[in-house]
Amino acid sequence: MDVFMSISQPQDSLAAPQAGREARLACRTGQITGSTANIANGYVQGNLAILPEKLAASFHRFCQFNPKPCPIIGISEVGNPRIPSLGIDLDIRTDLPRYRVWRDGKLIEEPTDIMAHWRSDLVAFVIGCSQSFEGALMADGLGLRHIEEDCTVPMYRTNVPCVPAGPFAGPMVVSMRPFKPADAIRAIQITTRFPSVHGAPVHLSNPTDIGIADIGKPDYGDAVSIGHDEVPVFWACGVTPQSVILESRPDFAITHAPGAMLITDRRNTEFAIQ
Repeated sequence: MDVFMSISQPQDSLAAPQAGREARLACRTGQITGSTANIANGYVQGNLAILPEKLAASFHRFCQFNPKPCPIIGISEVGNPRIPSLGIDLDIRTDLPRYRVWRDGKLIEEPTDIMAHWRSDLVAFVIGCSQSFEGALMADGLGLRHIEEDCTVPMYRTNVPCVPAGPFAGPMVVSMRPFKPADAIRAIQITTRFPSVHGAPVHLSNPTDIGIADIGKPDYGDAVSIGHDEVPVFWACGVTPQSVILESRPDFAITHAPGAMLITDRRNTEFAIQ
């Protein structure tokens, strides 16, 4: 299975859910199976990493050492698929549109629920997502190309190493949004207010400086158009754990499929620094 495949699947046949719980129920019942971009705007979305308890402490340290790509916003109890702080009726096994199941660092399945894979020794980590600050960007009048083009934001593996912890090591993944220079400055100012969901960009302009050979070929998500008067702006991305899984090869792990996020009951404004 191609680990870099896009899961962009527009939900044109459905009215987009407007609340976190409504969106989760739509995922749970199979009505949403693709990207959650522009769904339940205003509600916090999260990346997912699920690991056996024997690896959970090391992964927790990895996230603490790498807060830009891996800002933790929720952790489950061992074997418990619920995280009440993110949603009272949230069930981590069913409430994402699509998951990725990994064995020894290899992607083996992309199911729409993980009931068959859930175990009593698993710990779920929910990691902040850039979609939480996208609402603030749009509210300020900044257009987002992947939403305009109805696809998943482009994401790239870089040559920027994460700080290792235990068995976990590997390169940072970044997401990219193109802006005109003046708008890029405004985007930096806005996203700086959201440190719990990746915060300010980690790089601007020349993608080769961070090891991206071809910006037209993202490792995850979809390519978007970039105007001749625009610069690519790169944010640390919560898909980084999937990059690390490829490098570290844990015997078992589950993640979200890129772009198919967990939608919570928390509001984006809760994570903004005023």
